[in-house]
Amino acid sequence: MRIALLSYRSKPHCGGQGVYVRHLSRELVALGHTVEVFSGQPYPELDEGVGLTKVPSLDLYREPDPFRMVWPWEFRDLVDVQEFAIMCAGGFPEPRTFGKRILKVLGARAGEFDIAHDNQVLSVGIGQIEERLGLPVLTTLHHPISFDRRVDVAAASTLRKKVGLLRWYGFVKMQAKVARKARWVLLPSESSKRDVADDFGVDPERMQVIPLGVDDCFVPPTKPRVPGRIVAMASADAPMKGIATLLEAFAKLRTERDLELLLVTRPTPGGRTEQLIDELGIADGVSFVNGISDTELVEVMGSAQVAVVPSLYEGFSLPTAELMACETPLVVSRAGAIPEVVGPDGLCADLVTPGDVGELTHTISELLDDPERRDRMGRAGRRRVLEMFSWRAVARATAEAYERAIAEFATESHGVTGDRIQSGRAR
Repeated sequence: MRIALLSYRSKPHCGGQGVYVRHLSRELVALGHTVEVFSGQPYPELDEGVGLTKVPSLDLYREPDPFRMVWPWEFRDLVDVQEFAIMCAGGFPEPRTFGKRILKVLGARAGEFDIAHDNQVLSVGIGQIEERLGLPVLTTLHHPISFDRRVDVAAASTLRKKVGLLRWYGFVKMQAKVARKARWVLLPSESSKRDVADDFGVDPERMQVIPLGVDDCFVPPTKPRVPGRIVAMASADAPMKGIATLLEAFAKLRTERDLELLLVTRPTPGGRTEQLIDELGIADGVSFVNGISDTELVEVMGSAQVAVVPSLYEGFSLPTAELMACETPLVVSRAGAIPEVVGPDGLCADLVTPGDVGELTHTISELLDDPERRDRMGRAGRRRVLEMFSWRAVARATAEAYERAIAEFATESHGVTGDRIQSGRAR
């Protein structure tokens, strides 16, 4: 099949969307399909054989100058003007404006593809591809962003901040509307499927769960783990990731133990995470690492005596599975899809109540004191990953979903019966 994979941003090493785009596209090509990724900034890192068409935005959230001023000569068209105007009004414009751009870009090339795969853009433009371009669309929805909005708004300290966040998340209503009309929706977990049905009102009969995979580069360490090192991978300033809970637990543990906390993230200078670290007096025990290669990331994961995933919600939590592949013992929140990933409590990880500092402190302490259990947990975690989370399996299941969507679209649009669909293409 000839596949157009659409992603409004595809950050390579942080957040699930860029990781999903890279590994799925590579494995689809390995299965014999042709894949071209259409992405806005940040652009993905792709493997040999995968095409990339850049669909540039104004890149308003780039580092090191997010929410930047745009000079008049940078505006290329009215979509750029709309993007800047929405940002100035406090909203997040990228899904909406990417949809408009991709509709134009694909308009001249729709005949080159058999299917468009939307990686959680869910914009009005994406919703118009089938009708206007005659190209079937399949959607991946990692989790409903309404959960992020709910947690962020609840954590906001003032009414002004709450109103600002509601403006920022204004695109969620559009995403829910487009999702309800989507032909076929892929999700990484049963938890996400339930939440998308509840929050977005999508028909469960049009949803399919395909768990994510773990790349082969995530392997057990060859060097001894660093004594007393705790590692966490999460966006430091996003309330939903629960880093504040971990910092408070770490501060309690540090009163009795010689520990260090390594966070794989880039905190906002002067943001809530840096402020909390200063308030707790643990700056000498907390360090950050970001912008590292996959090889360096595997070394970090394998260096920890214990890793913690303190999230308040996850649609899948790929870092959890990657840590399991590195045989790193885990303490994780009993939240969202995380229990699905790690399996029964105590097998590959200890599960704790999200946001409960006392329980998290006690559980980490017990695991640090039990090296035999840590080793047993690590080995069980790797076995589970090897048995359940393969990118090749993800690609095979996704390709089958493509064939189904193509056949349904052909039947609806042209009256073509299923036996005329060969190799996923209407002849």
